[in-house]
Parts: sequence; structure tokens; C-alpha cells
Amino acid sequence: MTTTTPVPGHEALEMVSATIDGVEVEVPKGTLIIRAAEQLGIHIPRFCDHPLLKPAGACRQCLVEVATPDREGNVRPMPKPQASCTMEVTPGMEVKTQLTSEVADKAQHGIMEFLLINHPLDCPVCDKGGECPLQNQAMSNGRATSRFIDIKRTFPKPIKVSTEILLDRDRCILCQRCTRFSAEIAGDPFIALQGRGGGSPAYEVHGLHGSQIGTFDENVLQFEDTGESEVAVIAPDLSGPGGEPGLTAGLAAGPVGVAERDASGRTFASYFSGNTIQICPVGALTSATYRFRSRPFDLVSTPSIAEHDASGAAIRVDMRRGVVMRRLAGEDAEVNEEWITDKDRFAFPWQDAADRLTMPMVRDEESGELVETSWSEALDIAARGIRTAQEAGGLAALPGGRLTVEDAYAWSKFARLALQTNDVDYRARMHSDEEAAFLGAHVANAGLGVTFTDLEYAPEVLLVALEAEEEVGNAFLRLRKGVLAGRVHVSTVAPYLSRGSKKLSADLHPAAPGTETEVVDAIHDGSSHEELNRLAGRLSAPGAIIAVGERAAGIPGLLSAVVRLAERTGARLVWIPRRAGERAAIDAGLLPGLLPGGRPADSAEARVDVASVWGCEALPDQEGRDLTQILMALATGELAGALVGGLDLDDLPDPVLAERALAAAFVVQLEVRRSEVTPLAQVVLPVAPPVEKAGTFINWEGRYRAFGQVRTSRNLSDRQVLAELAAELGHDLGVDTLPIVHAQVSELADWSGQTPQFAAHAQGELPHASGTDAVLASWRMMLDCASLQEGEPHLAGTAHRPVARIGLELAAELGVQDGDQLTVSGPAGSVTLPVALTEMPHHVVWLPQHSPGCSIYRDLGVSAGDVVSLAGKEVTR
Repeated sequence: MTTTTPVPGHEALEMVSATIDGVEVEVPKGTLIIRAAEQLGIHIPRFCDHPLLKPAGACRQCLVEVATPDREGNVRPMPKPQASCTMEVTPGMEVKTQLTSEVADKAQHGIMEFLLINHPLDCPVCDKGGECPLQNQAMSNGRATSRFIDIKRTFPKPIKVSTEILLDRDRCILCQRCTRFSAEIAGDPFIALQGRGGGSPAYEVHGLHGSQIGTFDENVLQFEDTGESEVAVIAPDLSGPGGEPGLTAGLAAGPVGVAERDASGRTFASYFSGNTIQICPVGALTSATYRFRSRPFDLVSTPSIAEHDASGAAIRVDMRRGVVMRRLAGEDAEVNEEWITDKDRFAFPWQDAADRLTMPMVRDEESGELVETSWSEALDIAARGIRTAQEAGGLAALPGGRLTVEDAYAWSKFARLALQTNDVDYRARMHSDEEAAFLGAHVANAGLGVTFTDLEYAPEVLLVALEAEEEVGNAFLRLRKGVLAGRVHVSTVAPYLSRGSKKLSADLHPAAPGTETEVVDAIHDGSSHEELNRLAGRLSAPGAIIAVGERAAGIPGLLSAVVRLAERTGARLVWIPRRAGERAAIDAGLLPGLLPGGRPADSAEARVDVASVWGCEALPDQEGRDLTQILMALATGELAGALVGGLDLDDLPDPVLAERALAAAFVVQLEVRRSEVTPLAQVVLPVAPPVEKAGTFINWEGRYRAFGQVRTSRNLSDRQVLAELAAELGHDLGVDTLPIVHAQVSELADWSGQTPQFAAHAQGELPHASGTDAVLASWRMMLDCASLQEGEPHLAGTAHRPVARIGLELAAELGVQDGDQLTVSGPAGSVTLPVALTEMPHHVVWLPQHSPGCSIYRDLGVSAGDVVSLAGKEVTR
């Protein structure tokens, strides 16, 4: 039977009826048998099947008995059991699972016996033991005893797929989940199926291996191409967690360039490789960090939210005896589905690093050193210093961009009530007045806007100053999902087509640094540039999206141009930052011109409204300074002090100015670990990391992402520390509990008065380079020198190797080839990196912003868009 059922907001779905184990079920046409059975609560065992991967039918564990109507309507059984994970339900189909069919049950037992023939009996030491689908289904759908008495096939192990991912080939059942994820989801061919057949027992090698999962490593595969008819067999090169990998080859069309290798020297590293560990149904793929460290039944698991980027991905934190052992992806269909980045998965040791702050510290007057002290003394000294600084010129607040909603709100309230200032700026990165105005008008208190699902179904997505794979990994995965499904077309305005953009099949609209504003303004109907004209037409389609990144703040006029483009095409505009706390900081009013709830700080009505909620007489009405202005005021003595939160000086456009400014002022630091600010502070107050507090992030969508406290701790959150400090200063901050904070935040979110207005800003003067000079392009890589990645050397090994990218024409003028050394010089110094020849505008050089061996703010003293000098050095080959 076939019917048509309308679904609100979608086209009508064609429904089909079938019978499974004697129970009739109606499902949309195209539904797999295994999914239809799940709707009835019938579990069919499986290994290769995954709801987010294409059907493969690789393991054959889900065999069922199927009968379908013939042309005359007679229901006839198929001659053999069928894989329920690859066959779609058809009208009148009758399915018998292992619950009602001896044929299906026997087939499943046979497949299980076949899978266990060569599987090692190492469950007591296997990392998957206790949470292993093979273990569970061997008990439920396997034989009680083994009939196999011969020698099991073995392999040398472990194979280091990357510095983070280890492979035990003995345990692999060739379900191909890992290779399908790599190809279908991440787009990184870092692991593949190779060989054919069953191979030979023990270590004998006859020609080529049997089917196995691995990397294209000549040593591991035990052969090399000699250029003759015979294949030479060589000794295997084993590599464990501390070993060196062999040279990889075979996936590149030509010689493997330096830009294709990660920091360990291997090629094709992936930012999402850890997902293969989690979806592996056996213990074949393991983490170098977690391997042999714990058992599943020893772990206490707590759902949480990742703190590394603005995606707000759901995670699960597994802890043993108070120590976080691992993090896994949580399931959230609306946000990260079942995937997270390797950064979210592996970069958690920073919360327990050796330089973790556990006690308050104050600067000893005699020795000048920071010494540990009690909370009461530290708060007293901090309060006295703040009063003195207020009399001497005032203080500013620099909270950083990693805060939860609750902590950001406490910072905003403390700045206005206790410090009596609008000198507050959370932006620990490149910033501008244009950006502050844009955030106030288009982002603050905007609520849930463009979503992950919108990205997946948008007909056109234009990326401006945004590299999705590097800056917001889960948004990249959603975009790629839509691209592979044929729903989404991606365009990007960038200096070159990055690896992530290539995986999105994106159209590149090349723009040298500083010219992005011109390119965006040229996107309109009737444009003289045919490609930009077509892009304007696609952006006019319903559901089209313009996604702009935080790097637009460093390009004068670009945000204004993006707003104009959205207005003339009707495309939806979304701002996507990198850090997890940016949206919360904006909504909380951690900008000099903003109050909580998106209220303009220069509006008397808005100040009165906030003051009434806070129970105070008035709020400061002086115009606030942004981060750079605050640092300059501190350096000159115009401001006498600063309250500093999660500030990484190397993330600031001028770290030297920041050091000089903070050294000249009275500084109170709230931080989890020691940083470059700590030696400059007079009082250091430790605060809890995300794992030790409950709170809420707001992701780039505007979606609230609440998480609970994972482990007990005596450490206080920023909110609690600020409340104590405010009390010492004689103010009741009124943020004692989360419900109180949430009530105030909700009340302040309701604002119908004047909102910040955004006035267009002009394009800046275009940089000019000639001869051996070039204009600098740059952005942050996902894995780089960020402080929250410290303590995870295995993860660091998968970072992309830092390179200097230049075009072919410029390379010819400099006399360098791919892989040669290029020295890039600026006012503060120089860096030398290997050259990666890239198709990009002439007289442009791209460098990673803050990677090993290259931190452009610190090492060069420049920002993206500035002119630098180049000098090449040929490498002897």
C-alpha cells in the first residue's frame, strides 16, 4: 500500500506500508529496512551501518529474511537473506528478523562466527572492552563456543595512522565506517581500504596484502615500487605512540609537497579524525592519549558543551577518580549531529596543566614576587588597589572571549557598578569601531538566527573573511553535507582557495588583502564581472546566506559592504566568530558602547532601564574605550588599572603595547592558568575552568548551550569571584546563584527601546607592494599555538605544517620553488618558512597567524593587510 502524507513546511512524502515480524509499519519511501525495524523497537544487529553514513553492506551482520510481491501480487521470499542496512522498504514487503526467522538467525550467527575467526581474544586489554558492539552482539547473536582451531591472522601493531590515531589491524572487521566517514563527512583521505581477499596467515606476504584498513605507507604495507615488474618486500616499520611514522605516499597525484604534510611529517592529517575512533565498532582504532588508560566501567560520564569554538558542540566528558580521561562527541541533531573536531575531543589537558592556578597570589612588596595567600587577603589587597586606581584615573575591564553567559553578565555588571566605567572590551583579537557598531546593530540580542540546518539547506552560502574548516569546524561539516547532497553551493572571497574550500567545491572570488570590500561591493545584478553577476543572482534566491567571520574587523569597510550586499540581495546575514564566548559577551554588554540586552550605552533610557533591574541609582554615561584605546590609556597613565580575564597577549594586534600597558598599571587577573599577564599582575585570582562549573555558552547561531558541572571543585567561577570582590568594594553584585542570574538576563533581554544604529564605514586605503614586498594575508589555523591546546602533543602532531604561500609569478621573481625557504620580514623581526606555491594574487604572501615558528603579531609586528618584505633561499635538492 502506498499513500501520500503532507509534512508541514515540506513537500508531501510518499509513504509505503510493509510488515516486519508480523507488525505492519508505514514509512516514507526510501526508508531502509533496518530503520523501519527501529521504528517498531526491533533491533537488528549491525556493525557497518551508521545513520549518518551511506549504506555499505560491508559486514553483513544485519541479514534478514525478505519476501516481496511479484507482478501478480503473490508474496515470494528472496532466495537468500538480505542486508537490511542497504535494502529499502517497498509496498507489501514482508520482513522477518532474527526474532521470527530461523533463517535470519542462523545467517547472523554464521556472520558473527566468520567475523570472530581472526579476531584476537584480547578483550581484557582492549580499549573498547566493556562498550564494544562486537562483544555485545557476539553474546546476543553469536555461538556459545568457537569451532575455529587454526592459526589466527596477525599483523604488526599498532600502526600510527597519525600521531593521535593508532590502528590495531588484528581487531578490524572491515566495516569501513572509518573510511566512509573520511570520504563522506570530513573529506580527508587519511585512512583507506586496501588490498584484496583474505591474505595469508601469520606474517607471510605473497605479493600484496589481503583487505585491510590503513594508511598508504610503503613500509607498513611491506612493499615498494621498484619500477620493475616485481614488487620488492621490505621489513615493516612499526610505529607506536612514541615512534616516528614512515614516509607516506600514494594519495597525492604528484610529489607530496610540504604544505600537504602535518607537523609530524605525515600527509593528509584530518581535523576530524577522532570521530573514527568513536564510530569504530571494535577496538581497531584507538587514541594515543587514551590507549590503555582506563576501562569504560571505571568512568563517570557527564554531558557537556565544548569550549573551543563557537559551534557549541555537544560532548561527553568521561572522568575517573577526578581526572578527565577522554571526551566523546554527544548526539545533538540540531547542532553537531554526532561529530566534533579533534580539538574539541582531545584538547582538554589544559584544564589540569602543571601551571594551573590553585591559590590566590599577591605581589610581595619586599621581594616583588608573586606569593600565594588566602582568599581574604587577596580580595582585600585587590579592593584597596582598585580604590586607589579609581582615584588615580580609573580602571578598565578586559574579560576575554571565552566566557559563559553567567560569567560575562557578572563581568558587565562589575564593570558598571564596581568600577563605574564603560571601558570594557571582550575582544582579545583584531577589532575596530566598525565592528563594534556592526555587532551592536546586527548581533547583540538577536536571538536564534541562521542555524546549522539553514547552512545545510541554503541554495547559496557566501563566505567572507571566514575559513569554515579552520575557524568553526562543525559549520564546515554541515556545509559539506549540503554540498555533497547537491543542495548547497558555496562561494568564498579569499586570497586563495584553501583546502577546506576545495572540499566544499567552492567558487573562489580572489581578493588580495584589503580589496575584499571592492569585491563584495561588485556583487550585484548587472555587474561587469560575469561570475559576480551570477553570484548576485544566487544570493537573491530564498534561503541564501552570507556568512562573515570575525577577521572582517581588520578590513575597513568590509562589514559595511556585507550589510549592503545583504540588503540588495535579500540574503540572510550571519556573523560567525571563533571563540565560544563571543556571543555571550556581546549580549551581556562587554563592549564600550553596549549594555546588556543590546542596549546602547549612550541612551539615557537604556541606562535607566538597566539601573532599575540592577537596583542602583545610575550607570556611567561616559563614552567607553575599546581594547586598543584602553591599552594606550594604561601605557600613558590616563588609566591606572585593569581587571583582566582570559587574555592571550599573542592574540592581540600589538602584544608589545599590551605588555608595556599592563606593566605600568595595577592589574587584577582572573585566570585558570598562568599566562603572560600573570607576571605583570599585582593580584591573581584563580577561576574554575568549564569542567569545574555549570554554565551556558551561546553558539554562533544564538542558541543557548547549557552544561553542568563535571567534577567537584573548590575553585570559583568568574561570576563567584567577581561577586566576592564586589562585596569587598561595598557592592552587592546580585549574582549569587545561577537562577538569579538567569532571571536578570531574561528580564534585560526584553528591550523595545532604542537600539544601536550601524552607519556605513568607508573602505580604507589599499596597501601597495612591489619588487620583493608583498601584502600579508593570514588567519588562525584550527590547530596552532593556542594556549587551550597545550598539554596534548599527539594532537599537535596533526596540525598542518606552517608554510608561506605565494603565487607562481612572485616565486619566479624571487627565484624560489615549492619547498624552498622564504624569509618574511616586518618591523619587529622575521620568520622563515617553507614555500608552498599557490594560485593567488600577485605580490601577496599568506602566513599562519599564530603557529609554531610564525606568530605574525609578535614575530613580525604586523597584521593582515600590512606590507612585508620577502627573501627566498633555494634548498639544495
